[in-house]
Amino acid sequence: LASGGGRVAQGHFRQPKLILTLIPAGEGVPQTSTMTECFDCDNCKESLYGRKYIQMDNGPYCIPCYDAHFANTCDECKELIGHDCRELYYEDRHYHEHCFRCFRCDRSLADEPFTCQGKELLCNDCYCSEFSSKCIACEKTVMPGSRKLEYNGQTWHEHCFICSSCQQPIGSRSFIPDKKDYYCVPCYESKFAPRCTRCKKTLTKGGVTYRDEPWHKECFVCTGCKTPLAGQQFTSQDDNPYCIKCFGNLYAKKCSACTKPITGFGGGKYVSFEDRHWHHNCFNCARCSTSLVGKGFIPDNDEILCRDCSNDL
Repeated sequence: LASGGGRVAQGHFRQPKLILTLIPAGEGVPQTSTMTECFDCDNCKESLYGRKYIQMDNGPYCIPCYDAHFANTCDECKELIGHDCRELYYEDRHYHEHCFRCFRCDRSLADEPFTCQGKELLCNDCYCSEFSSKCIACEKTVMPGSRKLEYNGQTWHEHCFICSSCQQPIGSRSFIPDKKDYYCVPCYESKFAPRCTRCKKTLTKGGVTYRDEPWHKECFVCTGCKTPLAGQQFTSQDDNPYCIKCFGNLYAKKCSACTKPITGFGGGKYVSFEDRHWHHNCFNCARCSTSLVGKGFIPDNDEILCRDCSNDL
């Protein structure tokens, strides 16, 4: 048993003192010598002949004197622990055997481990009930010294803290909380992480959004040439993304002057006339090259002319 507040403790019994009886010469067992000196209690000086006594290092004591001078006081009942009692002591505290009990349930602690909480002696069951936390999953006591997990003020047995999806113990692995549920990372990603529109695999980091849909950066490519479009200018046709070059080659109008695509990117503008189109900087008089943007012009077959040049014809 291990705990933050209490300690595993083991008391020790002290056996009753050996009691001797002094028999005067001539009584009981035959004596081989004669007692000539007085044999008295070292404290009260009364004769010990015919009486029970206890031999100490400094001399013999009658039973009343021994109890009065050498017996310890029980820390529980505050009475003397007599010479004929089994005595248990723990950290300078002494108890009658029958007084050494759990302070809560009154169970005898003489023959089992116990915990000391302050001045109270507690059996394991009472200590756990009073001071140990309970597992939020199984509602059983988390025994001190056992492996446990604590999170957000709650406690679990290690084997009770499981993923809400795969039901496997999470242990020391990373986990992700979701309201009252807890998920291992693979299960959370499988259940909640967005999936790439193209490859259908989960996006764990980065990615781009196109038309409110998630994509891996490496999956978001031009529909035509497959060039990655992340961080690049692009446009779309029929909801498919294209780089500028592919879009111009496949779908953009062609300038009647330079024959290059008119994409409108980069601030480019164009002029249309009938079925023909020009970049702004390409819409010039075919003879004098004067820009005709915003001016009147005269079509001449495939050419366009300014008014001055058309008057010279």
